[in-house]
Amino acid sequence: MIYQAPSLTALDRQVLAEIRGCHDGLHSYLFRPRRWFGTLSRVMMARAVHGSTSIEGYHSTVAETAAILDGEDVPHLDADTPRAIAAYRDAMTYVLALTDEDEPSPAMDATLLKSLHYLMTAYDAAKRPGRWRKGGVWVRDSEGSVVYTPPDRDELEGLIEELVHQVNDDGPDPLIRAAMAHLNLTLIHPFEDGNGRMARCLQSFVLAQHTRHPHFMSIEEDLGRRTSQYYRALQDAAAGSWSPTRSTRPWIEWCLTAHLRQAQRTRWRLDWTEALWSACEDLARKHGFPDRTVGPMMDAAYGRTLGRSTYIFIVQQSQGDPLSDLSASRDLRALVSADLLIPTGAGRGRKYRASDRLKALRQEMRQAFPQPPDPNPYENVDPQLPLS
Repeated sequence: MIYQAPSLTALDRQVLAEIRGCHDGLHSYLFRPRRWFGTLSRVMMARAVHGSTSIEGYHSTVAETAAILDGEDVPHLDADTPRAIAAYRDAMTYVLALTDEDEPSPAMDATLLKSLHYLMTAYDAAKRPGRWRKGGVWVRDSEGSVVYTPPDRDELEGLIEELVHQVNDDGPDPLIRAAMAHLNLTLIHPFEDGNGRMARCLQSFVLAQHTRHPHFMSIEEDLGRRTSQYYRALQDAAAGSWSPTRSTRPWIEWCLTAHLRQAQRTRWRLDWTEALWSACEDLARKHGFPDRTVGPMMDAAYGRTLGRSTYIFIVQQSQGDPLSDLSASRDLRALVSADLLIPTGAGRGRKYRASDRLKALRQEMRQAFPQPPDPNPYENVDPQLPLS
């Protein structure tokens, strides 16, 4: 037996409806991609990957994560962090390819789970990439104390079979099904290492089957922002050991609240990103710069450090046209002369970051679109009183 979703209350259904309303609004907004979509899409993917890997102790900034996702070197990070980020990118890219709307999405099975784990951990053979754990494992806190004991190894295959069936069951609401897949894989703990990342990836797999823009719907950023609360929600369900008869209501309430927070945060980002793009377009026109400079300006305003190769990549993403090294160098010099970028380093290692003027423009746009307060729909609910 594995953990089961609780019966939904009237409040659960209300929260689900509100989340769907937010997602429908995002779908409508993204149906006709704007030119700034590429910038925000990269930022959202970077924030999701950053959130998931930071939970596991791989420390980088969102801008550094974005650079690694684009294949750049970030030499001052410890060696494992770029490898873990790039590996998680590969697994999530595979998920997005599998769930592309142009082809039928495959059913989840044990082989696909192992394949995703292999992609995620192949950089370290000690993690037994793509293979179940050998025996018993124990989850410990930062002080070394055991906080959770997963089920015995001889139960693992049967529990994975139940999990796969639960993932492939089209009956429950996708958000509920995704949350339960996350919970069960985490608590079954089938791998030696990487179970948390795998659980979040599996949740994204379920969500990606039901949305055109899955990285805009992921809650990994929110989980990374509230890691201690995230762990507490898992511990409330587990109570220290594998106990699938326990209520999963605290976990479901946590996940639904995270979805609502993330959806509202994403809509806020869409609003001020569109305004920032327009402001960067105005700057380009004012200085007589070609339209292709707007995308790199946006990335720099977001905190990205640009090299010449990065500049060319961003232009190709936003414009769809190739750009020569000579044209890229000319553009970068012009942006520096206009006090929009600041150069650091020399030669092939020269990088460019946003000037104070460009940073101030981003801050101005954020202040023009204040972020709404985080919702907490279950805050005043008495847990002893069932809702119908």
